Amino acid sequence: MLTFYHAPNSRSTSIRQLILELGVADKVKTVEVTIPRQDGSGARDPKNPHPEGKVPYLTDGEDYVRERAAIILYLTDRFPEAGLGRPVGDAQRGRYLSWLIWYQGVLEPVTILNWAKLDHPAVKASLRDYDTALQRLDEVLGRQPYLLGDDFSAVDLLCAGPFAWFGDQMPATPAIRDWVARCMDRPAVRETAER
Repeated sequence: MLTFYHAPNSRSTSIRQLILELGVADKVKTVEVTIPRQDGSGARDPKNPHPEGKVPYLTDGEDYVRERAAIILYLTDRFPEAGLGRPVGDAQRGRYLSWLIWYQGVLEPVTILNWAKLDHPAVKASLRDYDTALQRLDEVLGRQPYLLGDDFSAVDLLCAGPFAWFGDQMPATPAIRDWVARCMDRPAVRETAER
């Protein structure tokens, strides 16, 4: 059985929402763990097998997956019938993979750097900057409701997360704010919040 290690109100919340969106909560055992928090609360949990004590973490027998984009890819490939991923051979597979990796390698780092007010030409040259990331999102969301077109997918769940989490603290365009509102107006989001 798949086992998902989760700490509420952390990065693993998006994976909890994905499991609900996929309709596979009965196929994935969820183990709540504690983690060290930025405010100094929490602690590393001995029952969490993640080598750094972080979440999310997913095990599948002896195998494991860490990092949100990898877990999302693993789960959407494992449960393709939900239609939240794009399987090998799908006409949008490349776009799907690109958004997953763009989030992990560009959006999250530049968001953190922008929030921390850290700026350096080397960062902009290699990662881009927050304004460029916003421009990319706005360009796509200005012409379609979701990142892959007309339908919500796992990349929307992942990429909208920081905007939902930080709210007005993250500058966003009207098209991005509308997209985030659509992504947050889902049963899986409400169910996760209720728990």
